[in-house]
Order: sequence, then C-alpha cells, then structure tokens
Amino acid sequence: MTGWHADRATDRSARAVIALTVLAVLLVAAVPMALLAAVIMIVLGHVVGGLAVFGGSVLAAALAIALAGMTGMQHLRKLVSRASFNIVRLDGSEYTDVAEPHASDYTDVVHLDHSEYTEIR
Repeated sequence: MTGWHADRATDRSARAVIALTVLAVLLVAAVPMALLAAVIMIVLGHVVGGLAVFGGSVLAAALAIALAGMTGMQHLRKLVSRASFNIVRLDGSEYTDVAEPHASDYTDVVHLDHSEYTEIR
C-alpha cells in the first residue's frame, strides 16, 4: 500500500471494535425473537426453560454491549493519544481571548481569585 492508504487503513484493534459492535447489535436485535420463543415455551409448559432463554439472551446482549463499549473507549483513547490529532488539554492560560467583566451590577457578588477555590471533580 502507498503512504496515504497505509495510514488510513484500519488496524487490527479497529476491526475488533467494529466486529464487537456488529455482534452487540445482532444480539440486541435477537432479544425480541428470544422473547417470542420464551413466551411460546412458557405457554407449552416449560416455564423455567422459557425464562432461561429470555434471560440468557438479555445477559448475552448486555455483555456484548459492555464489551463493545469498553474496547471502543480503549480504542478511542489510543487514537486521541496519538500525535496526529494534535489535541491538547487547555488550562486557564489558553482562554486569554475571552473577556471577563471585572465590574458587576450586583452588589452582593464575591470575587475570588484562583488561590481561593479548588476544582471539584
């Protein structure tokens, strides 16, 4: 592959994220069919089996969604950490173009500087 196409090609982790997302979507789409099968089984007298089919399908879909979400977030963090995106965290010094009013029309406003408060996360 040439230079531009080699940079744009999906790597192995991107393919894994796509595969897990497709699997999660398919399992979520299968939940209504599992509910129908569970209802039929319950009507025929297999209550525990019907509940197991429906519960298993919901559990499998939830696990697939969680796994796809975790691997997707990990892949996103890896992409953002690369230098090609040029993403930087901004602190207070980067906001110099935003003008803040120093005077206020309100008489009961307390003005604080940065040493008088802390950031809560």
